[in-house]
Formats: sequence, C-alpha cells, structure tokens
Amino acid sequence: MTPVLVTVLLYLTALVALAVPLGRHMARLYRGERTVLTPALAPVEKAIYRVASVRADESQSWRAYAVAVLAFNAAGFVFLYAVLRLQGLLPWNPAGIAPMAPDLAFNTAVSFVTNTNWQAYSGEVQLSYFSQMVGLTVQNFVSAATGMAVAIAVIRGFACRGEGRIGNFWTDLTRSVLYVLLPLAVIGALLLVSQGVVQNLSSYVTATTLEGVEQVLAQGPAASQIAIKQLGTNGGGYFGVNSAHPFENPTVLSNMLQSLYILLIPVAFCFTFGRMVGDHRQGIAIFAAMGVMFVAGLAVVAWSEAAGNPLVSQIVGSAGPNLEGKEMRFGATLSALWGTATTAASNGSVNAMHDSFMPLSGLVFLFNMMIGEVIFGGVGAGLYGMLLYVVLAVFLAGLMVGRTPEYLGKKIEAKEVSLAVLAFLSMPLGILVFAALSVVVPQALAAVQDAGPHGLSEVLYAYGSATGNNGSAFAGFGAADPFHTTLQGLAMLLGRYAIIVPMLGIAGALAAKIPAAPTAGTFPTHGPLFVVLLIVTVLILGGLTFFPALALGPLAEQVSLAAGTRF
Repeated sequence: MTPVLVTVLLYLTALVALAVPLGRHMARLYRGERTVLTPALAPVEKAIYRVASVRADESQSWRAYAVAVLAFNAAGFVFLYAVLRLQGLLPWNPAGIAPMAPDLAFNTAVSFVTNTNWQAYSGEVQLSYFSQMVGLTVQNFVSAATGMAVAIAVIRGFACRGEGRIGNFWTDLTRSVLYVLLPLAVIGALLLVSQGVVQNLSSYVTATTLEGVEQVLAQGPAASQIAIKQLGTNGGGYFGVNSAHPFENPTVLSNMLQSLYILLIPVAFCFTFGRMVGDHRQGIAIFAAMGVMFVAGLAVVAWSEAAGNPLVSQIVGSAGPNLEGKEMRFGATLSALWGTATTAASNGSVNAMHDSFMPLSGLVFLFNMMIGEVIFGGVGAGLYGMLLYVVLAVFLAGLMVGRTPEYLGKKIEAKEVSLAVLAFLSMPLGILVFAALSVVVPQALAAVQDAGPHGLSEVLYAYGSATGNNGSAFAGFGAADPFHTTLQGLAMLLGRYAIIVPMLGIAGALAAKIPAAPTAGTFPTHGPLFVVLLIVTVLILGGLTFFPALALGPLAEQVSLAAGTRF
C-alpha cells in the first residue's frame, strides 16, 4: 500500500470515527435532550436566554425563522463594519494599524458574516488584535452557528409531522455555539498552541535574517482564531498566507488536526440528519454520496500533483511531483488533501497556493465550489445544500416512473421544486454573470494576473469562491480592487441568503405535511440506487451549468500544457 493511500485512509478513518459520536451528540442537543455537557452548560444557556428575553420552547414558522436569521446577520455586519472602520481608535493595536478603506471594510464584513472569510487583505498588516478577536473571531463563531441552525431547521421540516413549525433560531444559535463550537474550538486551540502556533498579545518582533536584513515577525492571538476558522468552515487566516504560514501551521500534526477540523462538523451533520428523521440509513446514504464524490475528487488532485508538470518533463526529462507553491513540510499529498477538503467544505483556508496546482486540480477545486459546496460543505450549509439536490433528485425520479415524488414520506410538489430551482440558480448567477462582468470591464480585467485559460480560471475561481462562500483564491488575482471588493461582496450575499431563504421555505412547506406510510411503489431513498441517482443529479446539473466555462478555463489549460503551449 502506497504512503499516499495510507495517509488518505488514516485521515478518513479518523474523520468518521470522530464524526459519528459528534453527530449523535448534536442530534440529542437539537432535540432538547440531555447531553454530556448539559450539567455544566445548562445554567449558562438559561442565563443567556434571560438576558436576551428568549423563550427557548417557543417554535417559529419558517418566515419568522428567516427574519431572525437575516436580522441577526445584518446586525453582525453593521457591528463588524464599524470595528474595521474604527480600528485605529480601538484598543489592542500595538502596530498602530490604520482603519480599513470603506470598500474593503464592506467586503470583509460581508465575507465574515456570510461564513466566506474571503480575504482581500493581509491580516497581520491591515488588522489590529481587537479587529481579529472581537470582530473576526466572533463572526467565525456566529456565522458558523447560523449555518448550523438553518440546517437543523431544514431537518425539522423533513422530520416533523404536520406541526408547521421548524424550531427557534435563537435557541439553535445559542446551542450551536455553546455545546458544539466553543468546546471543540477550545480543545483545538490548546492542541495548536502545543504544536507551536502563536497565541499572545505581544508587540511585533524585529529579527535579523542570515543575510543581515531586518524582518518584522507578526504575532498575536492566532491559535484561537485558527481553531474556530477551521471548525466552523470559515476559512481565511490570521496571517496573509493562511495555513501555509509556520506560525499558523508549523507541523504535520497541526496540519492533520486542522484538516480534520475542516470536515468534522459537516460529516457529523450527515449522521445527525439520520437520527433526527428517525432513519439512520438516510443519513448514511447522504454521507455515501458526499464521500464518493470527495474521494473521486481527491484521487484526481493527488494523481495530478504527483504526475507533475509535463512542460518540466520536456525540459529536464523527469518532472517529479508538482511542488510549486507548496510547503516542503507537507509535500504534494497533504497539500492535495487539504485543497480538496477546503474547497469541498466551503472552508477556504489553504496550506499551499491553489494558483500553482495543476490545471486538473484547479478543475476539481472549481467544481467543488460551483456545485454549491455540497460535498460535505460548510457547517450546516453543506447538508441543506445537498438536501436541495435531494429534492431535485426525487423529483426527477418521480418524473421517470410517473409518480408523485416523495422523500421521507412527504410529497415533493411544485412549491418545493420551484424553491429548490430558485436556490440553485443563485450559483450560476453569482459565478457566471459576475465573472462575465469582470472580463468585459477594463478596470476589473486589470486585476487578472495571467494570460490565456489560466487567467479565465482566476476570474472563475474568484467568483466561484465568493458565491460559494468558500474564501480561497488563485494567488495573483487583484482582489483588493474596489470593483471586485464590491461585486464580490454582493456575490457572497447572494450565495448565502439566496439559498438559505428558499431552503427555509421548503422546510416550512414540508413541516406542514403529514408523512404518508410507504407503499410497494415508494422509491427507497436509503439504498445504493438513490446514492447513484443523487450523485448523477449533482454531476449533471453542475456539468450542464458550468462545463462550458470550465472547458475554456482549466480544461483548455490542461490540453495546452500537454501540447507544450505556454501563454
């Protein structure tokens, strides 16, 4: 067995071994049952409800739930924008960093509120400690908790029996932070500190290099932000180069821990879903569909990076693995694993520069984002995104056999399908339309670094990352240009809320329906046939929508590379 295969198998085994009990814990938590953390945290939870005047047992309609989500996120945007614009006057700013420009502050505030964490700035240069901790880290918790709460509300829509209510957003939000995100983030931060990740409020240090040049070494509260950025699939980074920086990710062990944290909660949500709908096989089926696509994408990336650059082979006779833009302490395999996980999971953090990956690897990364990042996806967002495809898959299955489509005993009718299509269209609108604007506006086109197909891939990646709420980028793209900071901010809003609101609408419609008993003609949605149908639905919809653009970008680049053509 090759080292690459051993590494991947160890990673997947550890991931599932951790995700199954976490999924069980989350199911008990959101059903209001006692958990192992209840004795310690229940008094804190009740105190929060008293201060916020929240009635924990009061369930909301889908409209009230959606209004609460939007209002809370709007308040978070206003607060974070104010922090970024006023950081020069706020404490914990030993480097004397000036306030952010209005367009960049807008982009950054939207980015962190929508769980995107797209960074058109360098954290150690443009953000104070106060902005990092009180601004960004807080949003890392609550934006992740928002996605988790919405996913739970959608699950209740499928699971409940005609009540028409999908839970209380404020309760789901509080429990997500208090019982899931905070304990795991504390554990993760302590483990990262043990590996050498910095965590302090000290001033920056000036060091003299071996060449005799002075270099400023940024410090700060990095470990605490890194733990939650990975756990909450927020992405981004304390430092500009993200988890490729030795202060963020110094060892192979810290790299593996962060890689596990990227997918831990998204995988656990599959098992939470099965338990909450009363049939664990349904959760396993969704996990299987996601897992097959993840492993397939990882195989392509690992093979492509191991094969290396054919142009180098033509010059020197043997290329070896593609190590451009990668940290030697991680190499091609761990970089491929991270790149596949971070684009599949709506995370966006990087331990290698995606711009330097081979074109086929870039194709996988782009596809992972363009389909809505439903291959595990963001915390909560991946599950409700995949349930969107489930609705479309059972609708297509119903058309093929001439029956009214059903899922978990509930009929999928015109309203649910219309809302699912509406949510799906947000991705091509944000990616293809906004990318098209970027290649015809001269000011926007000036931000593209490379010529030829790779330049198009840069633009597609930027708006795929923004609309998919991912946050990673092809290096070299001039993201700080005011045109792009503004347009990408709009793409992030579209990619987040144009999916959340329709999915809550679907949950509300299904919550009002009483499930029917299965009959001999009921299409089973827990077996291999449904897993295949779900995968095919994702691939066909993604392929039909984005294949022409991908053919002009990474596919054209791969063909040109094999032919020895350079741009």
